[in-house]
Amino acid sequence: MAQLIFFTGPMNSGKSTLALQTDFTETQAGRSGRVFSRDDRAGEATLSSRIGLEQPAIEVTDELDFWSYVIRELTQGRRVDYLICDEAHFYTPDHIDQLARVVDELQLDVYCFAILTDFRTELFPATRRLVELCDRMELLQVRPRCWCGEPATHNARTVDGVMVTEGEQVMVGDVVPSEDRVVAYEVLCRRHHRRRMTAAVAAVTMNPEPLPFE
Repeated sequence: MAQLIFFTGPMNSGKSTLALQTDFTETQAGRSGRVFSRDDRAGEATLSSRIGLEQPAIEVTDELDFWSYVIRELTQGRRVDYLICDEAHFYTPDHIDQLARVVDELQLDVYCFAILTDFRTELFPATRRLVELCDRMELLQVRPRCWCGEPATHNARTVDGVMVTEGEQVMVGDVVPSEDRVVAYEVLCRRHHRRRMTAAVAAVTMNPEPLPFE
């Protein structure tokens, strides 16, 4: 039976890598799918992973209707067995309802990959709907670490190096700041997210432990 499966984890947990691997595995089994993404860090109509892998994808817009798209593909004689939906936290709740309908009425597998909460620790509207509708939610086993060494669970946004907890929910950046990018992201444990203590802040404010000898 087809399923709507939601794979989630914080940044750097390998969601896009798994999306690429899932598409490859399905293709090797002789199945034909479609790959979707939205606001990928590598640019429009791309599914990319931070480990350097990428492939073309269909860019998701507010106007895209997954149900209409799949029906059009099928009625034109093109085979569709599954959908890969990366960066699904940027989708709309309507998109998620459309994907659920594709699973239920067309019996196609849909694999969604998304961050669960934003930099404010609040659910994205699309991920809230995914939690409500998915057949299964999988927490990725590759766990990134906070600068302190503890497992990272929260995504922090920095603007000009300063962590912020207010602002637009969607603002594309990356975990590697550059001279021309003032918005960046960092994964933190809950304790340090609550304290707004990023790696840069910790490096400045935390004194090294004294040595046990002179």
